[in-house]
Amino acid sequence: MLKYLSEVLRLQGSLWVMLYQGFPGVMKYLPGPHNRMFSKFNAVLDFISQEVESHKKDLDRSDPRDYIDAFIIEMENSKESDLGFTETNLALNSADLFMAGSETTSTTLLWALVYLIKKPDIQDKVQAEIDEKIGRTRHPSMADKLNMPYTNAVIHEIQRMGNIVPLNAPRIAAKNTTLGGYFIPKGTSLMPSLTSVLFDKTEWETPDTFNPGHFLDAEGKFVKRDAFLPFSAGKRACLGEGLARMELFLFFVGLLQKFSFSVPDGVELSTEGITGGTRVPHPFKVYAKAR
Repeated sequence: MLKYLSEVLRLQGSLWVMLYQGFPGVMKYLPGPHNRMFSKFNAVLDFISQEVESHKKDLDRSDPRDYIDAFIIEMENSKESDLGFTETNLALNSADLFMAGSETTSTTLLWALVYLIKKPDIQDKVQAEIDEKIGRTRHPSMADKLNMPYTNAVIHEIQRMGNIVPLNAPRIAAKNTTLGGYFIPKGTSLMPSLTSVLFDKTEWETPDTFNPGHFLDAEGKFVKRDAFLPFSAGKRACLGEGLARMELFLFFVGLLQKFSFSVPDGVELSTEGITGGTRVPHPFKVYAKAR
């Protein structure tokens, strides 16, 4: 499923899909990579539909287990309404949650491997902090995060440099607005460039270099930075920010606790990335050596 989602997001940023958005009446009849996007997404919807049917078989209306259970119960309670509690919306909403909650985290972890393999000294320092604060047998927990400033700083720097959603999500002006001397009429669509903030030369000491020190003070304590906005800001900031932060910390620490990562001799990883719906690293093979 993750492979399908990644393919969908990659194709979303392709020329073929841009042409489809501009000329859907013509493009839907033409062969091309844009058709793969629909087949992959339909595979995800089929998977979710199977999950929904499985949930229906052992549903306990007095004790919903998850989002699908809760939605099915609301569907039954809202049969005569037009509130949108339909199986189609359940499948599409679940796909949104699946895509936003899985693909972005896995992409950030791929960037983590890229930068830690390119900077083995930083990988060693993270592992040293893990060994000191957690050890190699106990599972990491969120309670460990406050005691691990260097690891936390590295994760933040991976998110900054990875820059996985460069243009974030589109906005629309709710009213006539003047911003930076420019008049923006009500109803204008806007794309906020997170790249301009994450690599701002006036905010970061070495904006184009992977440097965990951006998030550490002179005493090695973690420091929050106002210009760190990978989840955007305001009312339309990422709804899953809290979940993403938790997932990234636990998965990242869990991986580095058990494995050291490298690539075959002579392989040089690229930090350029491929930009589609998200910005992902070029495919690469990795050695995971048990510690």
